[in-house]
Amino acid sequence: MADVAAQRERDRQKRLVKLAAFLAIPAGWLWWRVLTGQPVFPQFSLPDDAMFWLPGIVIVLLLGAVLVLPMLGNGRSPHTIVPPEHIDIGFDDVQGLEKVKGEVRHTLSVLTDHEAYRLGMGGRPRRGILFEGPPGTGKTHMAKAMAKEANVPFLFVSSTAFQSMWYGATARKIRSFFKALRKQARREGGAIGFIEEIDAIAMSRGGVSQALSWRGNGKAVDKASMSEGTGGVVNELLVQMQSFDDPTTSEKVANWFRERTNRFLPPHRQLKSKPIPYTNVLLIAATNRAASLDTALLRPGRFDRVLHFGLPGKSARRELIDYFLGSKSHVRELDEPEAREDIAAATLGYSPASLDRLFDEALLLALRDGREAIDAADVRKARFETELGLPEVVDSPEFEIETIATHEAGHATVAYLVGKGRKLEVLSIIKRKEALGFLAHRQAEERHTQTRSEMEAMIQISLGGMVAEELFFGESGTGPAGDLVAATNAAVEMVGSMGLGGSLASYRALDAGAFGGNLVAQVLGDDRGRDAVDRILDDQKALTTKLIEEHRHLVIALRDALLERHELVDSEIIEVLQEAQVAHMATAGTAILD
Repeated sequence: MADVAAQRERDRQKRLVKLAAFLAIPAGWLWWRVLTGQPVFPQFSLPDDAMFWLPGIVIVLLLGAVLVLPMLGNGRSPHTIVPPEHIDIGFDDVQGLEKVKGEVRHTLSVLTDHEAYRLGMGGRPRRGILFEGPPGTGKTHMAKAMAKEANVPFLFVSSTAFQSMWYGATARKIRSFFKALRKQARREGGAIGFIEEIDAIAMSRGGVSQALSWRGNGKAVDKASMSEGTGGVVNELLVQMQSFDDPTTSEKVANWFRERTNRFLPPHRQLKSKPIPYTNVLLIAATNRAASLDTALLRPGRFDRVLHFGLPGKSARRELIDYFLGSKSHVRELDEPEAREDIAAATLGYSPASLDRLFDEALLLALRDGREAIDAADVRKARFETELGLPEVVDSPEFEIETIATHEAGHATVAYLVGKGRKLEVLSIIKRKEALGFLAHRQAEERHTQTRSEMEAMIQISLGGMVAEELFFGESGTGPAGDLVAATNAAVEMVGSMGLGGSLASYRALDAGAFGGNLVAQVLGDDRGRDAVDRILDDQKALTTKLIEEHRHLVIALRDALLERHELVDSEIIEVLQEAQVAHMATAGTAILD
């Protein structure tokens, strides 16, 4: 950080010189009055007729302020400056992003010691980095940590704050933000600017123009005016990202006087213009819609590097769980590696923000029960309440409750028999949101690919509830509607995307056309594709029917347990199934002996 500290010290000395020069004028004037025997502070009095004209002047000034000040505020930058000492987030608080953190550290090393890279090696430091990824993955968190580690000011702004109802005010606010960023960098030796959700002001100009052309129904005036406003904002952003080394106003004035003076001087006596000093700025922007950004922003010289913040994998989630639980009250059970590994496995698809919120919800559940520490049950309950909603009490007839229990028991039985490598977590007939009951199951090991047999097993699990209703009651009702959606989607993926439906042709290679890129609409809209989907669903239903017919005792055991306890968790599901299997084998053995 030698370059940043040296620049900060030089700027501090300049401020002291300016302050001394500024105070010298009033101090000299006061000493002159003292030495000449005059009062230190002269006495002022208003004329006798001031009561007639002073109120009018005050009213005019107030009216002028009311009219002018809002106009001046429209061009003011909406950013917030956060000094590094006020940021309580460092790299130690950024977990689960080790690869991104390594790249960021390298960028900061150039920011804090830029002269060695720029003058010694002839390189050009990065001026812009784009953070892209789903919400809650740590983009803003990382930007704050960078400012803390670099010990430079952090200028935060949301892109929506730039937007204004006044034409041209958005571009003025953008100019003001970059001006403030350069000012802070020159004053403190460096600065980091952060624009949140930059896609709100930096969408592709071509895409915007086409969209407006379609919406305007051929109205050229509407298209031209709106495109000009949107394109002007993007153009202003592009220009400002090339202006980090623009001279200050004082430097412009000094160079202007030199140029005018050089007109009267011979070539060998002309004054030399001072070179424009390097401005040590790093601009970071965040978005979860990188594909919608204007391509001109992503070229070298603007956003030189795009860093992806993805959802954390299992090992990264384990790091985040260790970090979050380090500051939250919990029982010793959650300190066991097995317990934390289980939470990491169960939170597939969770972002860092989601994990943090999960433990906060678990703390609220513990507090509600009068406890001061969370346990594994609290975490599990918080997860289901977050994902599925709060449990609701409903008054349903016994027949409907029995149907729901049979339906969910059918899902669980098929999942137990064909779901290799899957863990059954919760089997419930307690209503949550729109679900009258549910089976929660997941892969025991985190994987990113599936085999054909595994996809067929998922279809069988989805159809298990419908088949169970048909076998036990002679018909099914409206309950399997959501299950059929899941089964159809899986079959469509097999046919239209994975080459598992009798043809290797991929529907994803087709033009989106009237379907807007909807794979289900493309496959089901094609006769051969629909026939292939129907064939897969019919085959898997036949297998599921045979499976449940051979294991009716398992469905009955789970159904009866659900009717008695309403919800089975983890090992309770397996215990019921194993006891039913033992009892069935004993009964079968007795029948053989008889």
